[in-house]
Amino acid sequence: MLTYALALFFLLITPGPGVLSVAGVGSAFGPGPGTRYIAGIMVGTNLVAAAVVFGVAASIMANDHIRLIMLTASLLYLAYLAFRIAFAGSTITIIKATKAPGFWAGVVLQIINPKAYAIITTLITGFAFWPENLATETVIKLLIFNSISVPVHFAWLIIGITFHRLNLKPDTQRRVNMLMAVSMLLVVGLALIAPK
Repeated sequence: MLTYALALFFLLITPGPGVLSVAGVGSAFGPGPGTRYIAGIMVGTNLVAAAVVFGVAASIMANDHIRLIMLTASLLYLAYLAFRIAFAGSTITIIKATKAPGFWAGVVLQIINPKAYAIITTLITGFAFWPENLATETVIKLLIFNSISVPVHFAWLIIGITFHRLNLKPDTQRRVNMLMAVSMLLVVGLALIAPK
């Protein structure tokens, strides 16, 4: 169980699309939208976990066409979120993002993210510590997952909010937003070149 918790912790603190987008929303839009976005990510993640537990994910991920559609949708959606974060607070009014990604944006991000299915499948099916009672082990794993995932996401939100609250000059805040967006796009790029 400790091995599972440690693996999960190190997996979650590593910058990825979810936590980087949380930091970006926090930096660009502040704590309220960031909290709603995290709530959506948690709901979406647990919906993915339910799909994994009940075998729906296996049939979805086994179909190469569906996987490609989900990967493409996920990458486009991440690029869209990166765009909104990059131009939040921008003085270029034609492309200014005035509405923060909210609860449903977080849910959608996780549901269409094939990597969420792969990671959760690994976490649910690996790290056996109660093989004689698989149902209890799964429930414990999901409880551990959420008890680590929620604070880690809020830590990333606080990082983003800290930039927001520093009352940076508009040019500096725009650069921070751009950096967050570029970081997300780098993750998108890595996902494109990673072995499928």
